[in-house]
Amino acid sequence: MGKLVEGGCLCGAVRFSFGEEPLGRRACWCRTCQYMATGNAALSAFFRTETFAVSGPLASHVSTADSGAAIRRRFCPACGTPLFAEDLGQPGVMVVRVGALDDREIGGPQSTIWTDSAPSWGHVDPGLPSCTAHPAG
Repeated sequence: MGKLVEGGCLCGAVRFSFGEEPLGRRACWCRTCQYMATGNAALSAFFRTETFAVSGPLASHVSTADSGAAIRRRFCPACGTPLFAEDLGQPGVMVVRVGALDDREIGGPQSTIWTDSAPSWGHVDPGLPSCTAHPAG
């Protein structure tokens, strides 16, 4: 087991942890992520679910992502903080919203996706690998 990574929602009703560092991190400019990130890119860290633990109530919403995948998004029903997303076709991996992590320093993006959906004022770091839509594979 690696480093314990913890997080939670704004009001404290939901707490979660993973027993290891994230598999990867990225910024996403798809239109759906812009809704959840108040018009900006959503920053996410990817974790294996094997060491995932959560306490507190969760609400969820299932929708189709810009990639065509069925995604279940989970959030705190009390304060509305976006917490997790899961591609229902790829079990075993959970996307965690970096803003919900206690240590947001571990969430710095390694790449950016859906750059063609970013507004003209949106910042896409030229020093990171990027993809105009959803990455292949």
